[in-house]
Amino acid sequence: MIYPWGDERRFNSYKRFLSHKFGTRVQKLTIDAGFTCPNRDGSVGTGGCTYCLNDAFNPSYCQPAKSVAQQLAEGVEFHVNRYRRAGAYLAYFQAFSNTYAPLEILKEIYAPALNNPAICGLIVGTRPDCIDESKLDFFASLQRRLFVSIEYGVESCDDRTLRRINRGHDFAAAVRAIQMTAERGIHCAAHFIYGLPGETPDTWFRDLHSINELPINGIKFHQLQLIKGTPMIQDFAQHPADFYFFDQPSYIDFIVKITERLNPAFVIERFAGEVPPRFLYQNTWGTVRYDVVLQNIEKKMVELDTWQGKALNH
Repeated sequence: MIYPWGDERRFNSYKRFLSHKFGTRVQKLTIDAGFTCPNRDGSVGTGGCTYCLNDAFNPSYCQPAKSVAQQLAEGVEFHVNRYRRAGAYLAYFQAFSNTYAPLEILKEIYAPALNNPAICGLIVGTRPDCIDESKLDFFASLQRRLFVSIEYGVESCDDRTLRRINRGHDFAAAVRAIQMTAERGIHCAAHFIYGLPGETPDTWFRDLHSINELPINGIKFHQLQLIKGTPMIQDFAQHPADFYFFDQPSYIDFIVKITERLNPAFVIERFAGEVPPRFLYQNTWGTVRYDVVLQNIEKKMVELDTWQGKALNH
C-alpha cells in the first residue's frame, strides 16, 4: 500500500522528506552557538525550563567555546567517519534559543553555515517568544538559496503546565509564532513532551485537536526524561503522583495511538527522546537506542494494521 505521503512506510517520515527534497542522504550537524533563553537571563524568568540540561543531548563536538565554523568542520568529520554516505549537511542550531539576539548579530552567527558549501540547509531551534517579523523576513529571504526550517519548542498546549515548567510563554504565543512562520512559507516544526507534571494520556489525546490544526510541516515527540541536576527533580520529589512515566512498551502503544490520530500531512521528525543513561535520574528504558524504539513502533503499526492519520476523526 502506498500511503498519502508517497511511500509504503506507515508514517510520514523525516527520512523520506529529506531524501525527496535533496535527492541524497543528508545529516544534521548540531551547533551550540552560545545562546541563552529569556527564562534564564531574567528577561521573563530565571532557571530555564525545569526539565532542561542541554549537555544531555549535545554531541561531544558541540561546544559553545568552539566557533561555529569549527563545530561544522568537526561535525562533518564525525559524520564522515560514522556514516560515510552523507551527500550534504544541515546546520542545526539546537542548544537553547537560537533567535534570541538582535537580527544583525544573528546574521553574523549564521554566516559560517550559510557560506559553507557543504551546508544545504539551516535548522533553527528556538522559542515562540524569541521570533519577530524582521527575523522571519530574513529567514524567508534565505530560502532562495537553501532550505530553512524553524523548530519551535511548544512542549504543551496547557498554559498551567507551561507555567509549572517555567517556560515563560503561553500556548497562544506558540500559535502566533507558527502562524507567522507559515505565512512566509518557511518550513516549521513543533516539539512536544509527553509526561510533563499534571498531564495524563487523556490530556494528550484531547490536545491532538489543537495540534492537528497548527500550520506546521514537521513534529517531534519526546517522552519526559528526568535529568540529574534539573529543577524538575525537586518537583518530582515533592509531587511524584503528578508525573506519568512510560516504560518502553507502554510508550510504544501510546505513541502508535497518537500517530493514527495525527494529521497525515505532518512529517514526523522524532517519536521519542534519547539521553545518555549517565544523565538520567531514573532510567525506565535501559540502554535501548532510538533506532530500536523506532523499529518497535513500526512493528506495532504492522501488527495493528494502522498508520498515521488512519483514525484522524475518531
